Amino acid sequence: MNLAAEQESILQIHWDEFTFGAIAFILFALVVYRMWPRLTSALDERANQIEGGIERARKAEAEAEEIRQQYREKLDEAHREYARELEQAKEQRASIIAEAREEAQAEAQRVLDAAHAQIEADRQHAFAQLRNEIGALSTDLAERIVGESLGDSAAQNRVIDRFMDELEHSETASQAEVR
Repeated sequence: MNLAAEQESILQIHWDEFTFGAIAFILFALVVYRMWPRLTSALDERANQIEGGIERARKAEAEAEEIRQQYREKLDEAHREYARELEQAKEQRASIIAEAREEAQAEAQRVLDAAHAQIEADRQHAFAQLRNEIGALSTDLAERIVGESLGDSAAQNRVIDRFMDELEHSETASQAEVR
C-alpha cells in the first residue's frame, strides 16, 4: 500500500506550491503586461536605429562611391589635360624648331647673297683697276710703238676700249675652249 499511497501523492495537488506558482505567474504576467509596451517600444526603437544606421551606411557608401566616381572623372580629365598640354608642347617645339630652321636658312641665304654681292663688287673693282692699269700700259706701249703721243684723251679711250674688247673676246673664247 505504500506503493499505492506514493502514486496517489504524485497526482495529488500540493496547494502551497500551487498558490506560490499562481502568485508568481500573476506577478510575472503583470510585470510583462506593464513592461511589454516599453519593451516593444525599446525593441522598435533599437530596430529603427539599426535600420537607420544601415540606411546611413548605404547613403555614406553611395556618397563615397559618388566621390570616388568624381575623383576618377577628375583624374581622367587631368590625364586628358596633361596629354593635351604635352601635345601642345610638342607642336610648339616643332614650330620653334621649324621657325629657327627657317631663320637660319634665311640668315644663311642673306650671308650668301651678301658674300656674292661683295665678290661681284670686288670683281668689278678689280676689273676697273685692271682696265685702268692695262689702259695706261697699252697707251705707253702704243706710244712707244707708234712713236707719237696719245695725249688726246678721246684717242686714248678709243685705243683702250678696242684693246679691252679684244681682250674680253679672247678671254671668252679661251673659257669656251676650257669647257
